[in-house]
Amino acid sequence: MSASLVKDLRERTGAGIKDCVSALAANNNDVDKAIDWLRTKGITNAAKKSGRAAAEGLVEAYIHAGGKIGVILEVNCETDFVALNQSFKDLVKGIAMHIAASSPEYVRREEVPAEAVERERKVQLERVMAEGKPEAIAQKIVDGRMSKFYEEVCLLDQKYIKDDSKTVDQVVKELIASIGENILVRRFVRYTMGEGLQKRADDFAAEVAAQAGIK
Repeated sequence: MSASLVKDLRERTGAGIKDCVSALAANNNDVDKAIDWLRTKGITNAAKKSGRAAAEGLVEAYIHAGGKIGVILEVNCETDFVALNQSFKDLVKGIAMHIAASSPEYVRREEVPAEAVERERKVQLERVMAEGKPEAIAQKIVDGRMSKFYEEVCLLDQKYIKDDSKTVDQVVKELIASIGENILVRRFVRYTMGEGLQKRADDFAAEVAAQAGIK
């Protein structure tokens, strides 16, 4: 599959790179058929709406595992009418449950700090070279492993817990296509009971030891 085909499909539909690659792969690199495939799934309509302002929405608070895990999530839409829609409410609650179960660190790839991305690429490149892979294909292998890295840390790249045939991003786009409004997963916080307490205890112990002159 050539990059020019992906570029052409993106320009004609506004769909994301991953969706374009999937569409072309499912249709033997036929751009026209790929467009129909994207339209059938509502992805092109979702892409066109992605630039529209989303200033309404919901904040969901979800508690899991008998009070051991908590999630606060904000998902935006364009109107308060949609914010009250049951399908939208179900989506927000489902994503909050997904965050509790899957523990992502960021909403989307663009939020991952550049230094974290570079560090991961370096680690993966060193692994590939240690495995004896030819240098000519090393970068492609690293690119594939970076996709797995994003799946681990980015909410929208993760397989949705309620339907692992789709990513969270795809589930959001399907609802966008269904209701006709832009939807934006804005931010979340995930709490685990006791998280960080041991580190603070260790830091305090180290500080006391230093003050007492204990090495």
